[in-house]
Amino acid sequence: MKLLVYGAGVLGSLFAARLYEAGQDVALLARGERLAALRRHGVQLAEGDSPAVRRVPVPVVEHPVGRYDLIAVLVRTHQVDAVLESLAGTEGDVAFLHNWAAGAEPLGAVIGPERVLLGFPAAGGTMDGDVVRYRATNFMTRRVAMPIGEPDGRTTPRLERIVETFRTAGINAKVEPKMDAWLKTHAAFEVPLGQAVHAAGGPAALADDPDAVRGMLRLMRQNLDAMATPPVPRGFAALQTLPERLLVVVLRRFLRSPTAVHSGLNNASPATTAELERMAEQIRA
Repeated sequence: MKLLVYGAGVLGSLFAARLYEAGQDVALLARGERLAALRRHGVQLAEGDSPAVRRVPVPVVEHPVGRYDLIAVLVRTHQVDAVLESLAGTEGDVAFLHNWAAGAEPLGAVIGPERVLLGFPAAGGTMDGDVVRYRATNFMTRRVAMPIGEPDGRTTPRLERIVETFRTAGINAKVEPKMDAWLKTHAAFEVPLGQAVHAAGGPAALADDPDAVRGMLRLMRQNLDAMATPPVPRGFAALQTLPERLLVVVLRRFLRSPTAVHSGLNNASPATTAELERMAEQIRA
């Protein structure tokens, strides 16, 4: 397969490096200083806090041109409009792997509905200068699977082929027949969580304010109740059915956990704020 990974942040760099090392014909799209750094050193990876840095010479491009078997888009929600404009002149399937609660229609309206797949990357990490630091347990093991699906819920040959391509590269992917509902459920939870954490000054500070946690939970419930379909995964229905007092205890415990600390919730960058605002707009719509 001829692959393009669109977006050279933490996730795009990780995906491109894994696909390249698996022998795939892959290129990584980057711009500006990031493009220059990748041309000099390749993708630089380090696991956790290890001082060992591995360099992967992934080919890089500045613009998407021609036909690809798959374009994997790994950018933030508020950056998608610009991506769509640049993809309008390309050919091939496009998997949008990021936060997105607006459904496939606005994506397909620009590049063609038959090209669109939806997904969410089950991975995380940070940028340390030009080095991507990641946690292998969240990326290359079976603890967390990356869901990918057709907008209409079918399991098609192209979907199975794409999932298998990721798996052979050590990226744990799976078919998700209710991908649109999955993304909307995630946004219903993620937006109140991110906004409450940023308002409090971090997950630990939010955990120390039970009233703020209670307000966050009520917003999550409002979002889930407004969905046209049940939550996906089904476990999120617990946010609607379990007693509020119990859920506040559970959420406060989560906010103090290492998972919350390493999840990026502490990131109050302008890009994170812009992404949360765009996701909130999608939920309101």
